[in-house]
Amino acid sequence: MAVEKRVLGAESVRMVQLGHPWIIADGFTKKWPSSKAGDLLELVDPDGRYVATALSDPAERVVARIISRKRVELDLSWIKGRLQRAISIRQSFIDPDATNAYRLVNGEGDYLPGLTVDCYGDYLMIQLYGNVWRPHMKLLLKGLDELLSPAGIYEKTRPQATRELEAVSNGKNYGRLLAGSPAPQKLDVRENGLTFLVSLEKGLDTGLFMDQRKNREALMKMASGKRVLNLFSYTGAFSVAAAVAGAAKVTSVDVSGAYMEWAKENFGANRLNPKRHDFVVADCFDALGGFLKEKRRFDIILMDPPSFSTTTKSRFTTRGGTSELVAAALPLLEENGIIICSSNHQKVDIADYLKELRRGALQAACGLQVLSLSGQPEDFPYPVTFPEGRYLKYALCSKRSEV
Repeated sequence: MAVEKRVLGAESVRMVQLGHPWIIADGFTKKWPSSKAGDLLELVDPDGRYVATALSDPAERVVARIISRKRVELDLSWIKGRLQRAISIRQSFIDPDATNAYRLVNGEGDYLPGLTVDCYGDYLMIQLYGNVWRPHMKLLLKGLDELLSPAGIYEKTRPQATRELEAVSNGKNYGRLLAGSPAPQKLDVRENGLTFLVSLEKGLDTGLFMDQRKNREALMKMASGKRVLNLFSYTGAFSVAAAVAGAAKVTSVDVSGAYMEWAKENFGANRLNPKRHDFVVADCFDALGGFLKEKRRFDIILMDPPSFSTTTKSRFTTRGGTSELVAAALPLLEENGIIICSSNHQKVDIADYLKELRRGALQAACGLQVLSLSGQPEDFPYPVTFPEGRYLKYALCSKRSEV
């Protein structure tokens, strides 16, 4: 593959030297000759000195993604080398008897920027963020097949307007089979010894957010005998974990009736009777108001909302909405009860997120102790030079009415 030279501005050179994997569009990149997505670029400084090798993505804000700080030949051997390193890392901490659903390649975190590969049992799911890997898909599929021999390999597209599409996406096919045999419409996978149903074709997501695996495992250690409220419950993975661990009752709330039915299927897949628990189809703020009127109380409240409102019925946004949500939930929580607040909003760092929790606690006139802070598990690594890769915030807190 021919390699084209592109000159970087001083600020971009500095960021590359600091280890950042993105080239953001600026005055220098606007002067670059035209190229196609996936073209191999040799990046140089204004004096012509080599800086890094990248893949071009001229139509995006991130106009190039760095694949190496050395000159490389992007061939099957190179791709297999990167894939094998990612696979080896997972083999050191994933117990295949307990978990066969996990992230195999985490983009920039595995030095394959703009690309993720998830493992769902015998199947793989590719997602592309940008178009840099599209021209290299045949090499990627061949590398995955030679290393892992999956039953099938799917791709789920990431449309731009996910905010508007999520409300109507559940029945639509965003996944397509690229190689191998098709998976069942609802595929059984394992996580922490539990069974979950995923869809590799329908919906924007598969039905299981695997970056919460260790947090669900931690919830199981504290849920026995507790009354658990799971807000924005999606397909009920946290709810299943709590119920299997012996929660007295789990109340799941989500605005989507389709996701709530999926959650009930997940209960059944784990030999749990969904009739022993509550499933509420409602906006979470409306549900909290109703629970307050009913004088319901909970020992554990979990909130893992999307980054923004994805339906016309929901009014949640991470910025500002988190504090409002915490303030509405705390009156329902028993003294010394646990409230778990989670966010996957990449642009809100942990300090700002804690400020949202503080505002919510002050609004509810409660004290809030942070017992622990955690993020994504080991199969979602990120370079220390790429703070954008540390997106998941998971705060385990205890309520104190008197301080």
